[in-house]
Amino acid sequence: MAQTLLKVQGLKVAYGGIQAVKGIDLQVREGELITLIGSNGAGKTSTMKAITGSIAVLEGQIEYLGQTIRGQGAWDLVKDGLAMVPEGRGVFTRMTITENLQMGAYIRSDRAEIAADIDKVFALFPRLKERRDQLAGTMSGGEQQMLAMGRALMSRPKVLLLDEPSMGLSPIMVDKIFEVVRDVHSQGVTVLLVEQNASRALKIADRAYVMESGLLTMEGPARDLLVDPRVRAAYLGE
Repeated sequence: MAQTLLKVQGLKVAYGGIQAVKGIDLQVREGELITLIGSNGAGKTSTMKAITGSIAVLEGQIEYLGQTIRGQGAWDLVKDGLAMVPEGRGVFTRMTITENLQMGAYIRSDRAEIAADIDKVFALFPRLKERRDQLAGTMSGGEQQMLAMGRALMSRPKVLLLDEPSMGLSPIMVDKIFEVVRDVHSQGVTVLLVEQNASRALKIADRAYVMESGLLTMEGPARDLLVDPRVRAAYLGE
């Protein structure tokens, strides 16, 4: 069996008096594409933020590569191969596309390989190449999502966390984003995908977790959850 790269046990997260995550366990093994689905407010983003250290953990353990990372800073996590594309994209709006991608490689010093990796991102996203000198803030939401994904890939992650990559995008752009997620995964990157578009996420994932009101209520092979009547009724509109 493949090595477990990311393991969450008994995770609880609270904002003030409100408990957003109520004690969940999940794991991501090397080479997997895992999706975490659920309605808005279920606790999915809080889980991702807790894993990457951007919000405090109330209780529980988070392990990456067999080591505890609870409370560790994003800088160290990126150096160790754990990168996240946050909800809302978070691009550097006053920098060009190329400068944003260079920022994604800030932990690296291998200039020739950084340049080669920028070319790889441009191959994944030809639209970014066309606009490489354009300020990121002048781009559409879909283009900014491409850039945020490309910037994360510049750190050469072992595990890529994607938080709602299709949110607010046009159907054509959603198709492109999911195509790229598949491509990135096929190149050997392990992926944890949080996504409201449950149908699309389940179609490309290996395994899936369903989150409701801060708890994981179902888990299993994605193909099984895709045809499960409870999932179809709650998340697929059937």
